[in-house]
Amino acid sequence: MSLVRRALPEDAGEVLRLRQVLIDSMPGADTSTGWQAASLATVRGRLADPYGGFAAFVVDHPERPGALAALVAGTLEYRIGRAGNPHGRIGYVFSVATDPAVRRRGYARACMAELVVWFRERGVGQIDLTASPEAAPLYESMGFVRTPDPLMRLKF
Repeated sequence: MSLVRRALPEDAGEVLRLRQVLIDSMPGADTSTGWQAASLATVRGRLADPYGGFAAFVVDHPERPGALAALVAGTLEYRIGRAGNPHGRIGYVFSVATDPAVRRRGYARACMAELVVWFRERGVGQIDLTASPEAAPLYESMGFVRTPDPLMRLKF
């Protein structure tokens, strides 16, 4: 039996806690937590929709009932097709986080493997993610490679 399961609406608070763990680890990130209360209902709603374009896979914390040990979340995206991905389905991975107390146990890898299966079942032609230097070896061991595409962002 796998330790990994699909996150449920009642996991929303813990999903947000682990998202904050990830944010807190990023140099220069806004580490304020006030956004979580505003986000809670949205996350619950997305987790309640098993057919939507969002999925989160989690591992329950082995020492703290009701808490999560690890989280991997992803979305389905559509872009006009091209060679190698004629249907334009793309998976995007984000919010890969493990509770600091239970790192190095393979939880993030196990969650990533489940998300990859979820993407494949939906006909995704490629999976994209942004990797920190610390996380890159995990993704590389799963077959991810660096691309030359530079990421740019416009905020509103």
